[in-house]
Amino acid sequence: MTDERRWLPDLGAGLVVLLLGLLEVANRDYMVDRDGLVLVALAMAGAVALSRHAPAASLALVWLIGVLQVVNAVELMLVELAIAVVAFGCARWGSTATVWVSVLSIPAAAVIAVVYVGINGLDALVEGAGFEQVVEDRYSYGDTWQVAAAVVGMALLGVPWLAGLTLRFVARAQASRASQEHAEEEAAQAVMESEQAREIARLREEQTRLARDVHDVVGHSLAVILAQAESAQYLSDVDTQKLKVTMENIATSARSSLQDVRQVLTPTDRAEPLRSAELDELIAGVRASGHEVVSSEVGAVQPLPPELEVVAFRVLQEMLTNAIRHGRRDEPVFVERHWPDGSWVGELRIEVRNVVDVAADETPPGQGLEGMRRRLESVGGRLDVRRRAATEGETFTVTAWVPVRAGVQ
Repeated sequence: MTDERRWLPDLGAGLVVLLLGLLEVANRDYMVDRDGLVLVALAMAGAVALSRHAPAASLALVWLIGVLQVVNAVELMLVELAIAVVAFGCARWGSTATVWVSVLSIPAAAVIAVVYVGINGLDALVEGAGFEQVVEDRYSYGDTWQVAAAVVGMALLGVPWLAGLTLRFVARAQASRASQEHAEEEAAQAVMESEQAREIARLREEQTRLARDVHDVVGHSLAVILAQAESAQYLSDVDTQKLKVTMENIATSARSSLQDVRQVLTPTDRAEPLRSAELDELIAGVRASGHEVVSSEVGAVQPLPPELEVVAFRVLQEMLTNAIRHGRRDEPVFVERHWPDGSWVGELRIEVRNVVDVAADETPPGQGLEGMRRRLESVGGRLDVRRRAATEGETFTVTAWVPVRAGVQ
């Protein structure tokens, strides 16, 4: 709603007060100051119109009316009962200072009125207002009627003031409740968005883990199968027994690959854990492909938790895959495993070293090394990759440290 339309009800109320005031002025039989009464009616209409949007100005206007009315001895008007609207507006919409000034104005106005009447008599304020009979009968009630009149006047103004103050606190309570509900809705929305973000992150992490596992399994199996197929090309046509063995190794590698892929795609809570003995099976599979593998193991073998077994298996699998793809076939692949000495807490060091095949090394690098690094970092391990010059040629060494945790039996 625009500002102009918001003022329409207040301007309408002020117009009603003005019309009632002018009608009262027109019906007066005895006029002392006709212009003064019209001015009072106009001022009261303005005070009512300002009572909601400018309660402080409305209160100031009422005080101005009262002072001028007392100073100039202008008669009271019935329309001045609209001061109750001003009292309500000050308590309902006024600032804190306006609220305090308005509540103090009620007894102050009553005291001023009683003092003024005590000094000048009531006739100066009520002549022509229809209160003459009350003036004539006042002595039958004694000289303390002014106090009773002041109390009644304060009550007439105090009731609308209290009503305005009550509505003020009700509106604040509603606004506070609405604000609290809005804050709770925002908090609930934030929690829901946070849960959605966590779920998306979990799904992405799961997708990354799945892609990494499939890469390791398929890459290793294809590398072994390819090496076996290439070695079969150099067999003589009459050496059917070796050809059968090679084909059997290829079939075994393919079956193992399918089994590993099924295990990777099986939900985590239903997947069977890997066994440490499968590390030796990985090495045996590479030997079966025709590569010479020199394996050594130092220290007492210790059982690993399932998640660390998977990491050790996948890391060694990727190491051997890289050795097959980028290593020379006429040079051995060295595999070393070092277990911590006599301690349940330490690190399993796995190292794979091979001589680089210059022709195969021109193949663009994949995601294997980065995948190994992420796997190890996820469990507190680390990875080191180095190239070194040697007499037999440039060597490629990959070293991984897998933490060995206590409490595994």
